[in-house]
Amino acid sequence: MDKMLYVAMTGAKYAQLAQATTVNNLANASTPGFRGDFQTLMAQAIDGPGLQTRVNSLTGDRATNLAQGPLQATSNPLDLAFNGDGWFAVKADDGNEAYTRRGDLRINGDGSLVNGAGQPVMGQGGAPIVLPPYQSLSVGNDGTVSIVPQGQAASTMAVVDRIKMVRIDPNNIVKRDDGLMRTRDGSTANPDLGLKVASGSLEASNISAVDAMVNMISLSRQYDWQMSMMKTAQQVSDNGNGLMRLE
Repeated sequence: MDKMLYVAMTGAKYAQLAQATTVNNLANASTPGFRGDFQTLMAQAIDGPGLQTRVNSLTGDRATNLAQGPLQATSNPLDLAFNGDGWFAVKADDGNEAYTRRGDLRINGDGSLVNGAGQPVMGQGGAPIVLPPYQSLSVGNDGTVSIVPQGQAASTMAVVDRIKMVRIDPNNIVKRDDGLMRTRDGSTANPDLGLKVASGSLEASNISAVDAMVNMISLSRQYDWQMSMMKTAQQVSDNGNGLMRLE
């Protein structure tokens, strides 16, 4: 009975954790450049004297699906997307550099170049890009940000900065709780001058809302089965105690 209770208890716990991950994925199904997460599960025998009769279900580290999402044409010159490898460098809330595929850029009131989440976009020099007053703006496929200064002729177009774009080994990248990517070793990635972006396109999330919903239903059923097993274990225990009283 206790073996059944252990299995059901740990199974229900980690089904809940996996469900939380799936719910977060579904909530971000329409977030540009979002990378879905998944939980890895494993079985671990409980250590102790005697035979190994109890095995817990455990979750491994949260993993991230790095597959590219579909590209969508927007005709907005500030929408940028990679077609292949590459990450945009942004300034995270903790002040450190982080990486994202989100390319829906805009200009704040103070001239800062930010993405749709309000995260400042970093330039090649490692500082956020801030634009002076301008009358027109363009972003090249190499990430170069150029403007025509306010009150100047079109022939006076000047380069302000270049968006920092990096290439990171998939084995050395991890998503943190803020949804941004960092290197596993905590280092700052160097810019890759060979990376290109498409202007007027946006990469969608790599989450399929249908698949996420099916996964939610499946995990909900698994949780219900585990809870039913725990109730059965309690009934078996109660019936055993009743037999002892009869004796």
